[in-house]
Amino acid sequence: MAGEVRMVDVSVKPVSVRTVEARGFLRLRRETVDAIREGRVPKGDVVAVAKVAGVMAAKRAWELVPLAHPIPVEHVDVEVKVVDGGLEVVARVKSVARTGPELEALAAVMGALLAAWDMVKQLEKDERGLYPESEITGIKVTFKSKEPLRGV
Repeated sequence: MAGEVRMVDVSVKPVSVRTVEARGFLRLRRETVDAIREGRVPKGDVVAVAKVAGVMAAKRAWELVPLAHPIPVEHVDVEVKVVDGGLEVVARVKSVARTGPELEALAAVMGALLAAWDMVKQLEKDERGLYPESEITGIKVTFKSKEPLRGV
């Protein structure tokens, strides 16, 4: 069994409407948060870029995870909130499939957080060129639902 891998066969599962919510946090220095709020980030609108990156990541999650099923992503909603201490990201993904969009929701959060970090990293550098205060954290699935497919 060691070294063997296989994709799970979901063909026997019924198609259903599945919704998953995931969230995560990017901890940033107060000065960086202020720059985001005041529109002073040299690369532009951090929130807008993070939202688009999250949607794009959700649609490509199956390409990142070797044994994941490519599922139809019917809807992605990415919220990015600027709060004291950093950015909160909440992603909701809906799919009509035989398996749920957990990976897609988690990928949306990661994509949004990575894009935001890329936008602000130059503001986070210390004298060594490192980022001691910025941290991506708390990424987790916070909600799942599964409803039978109706009207088909």
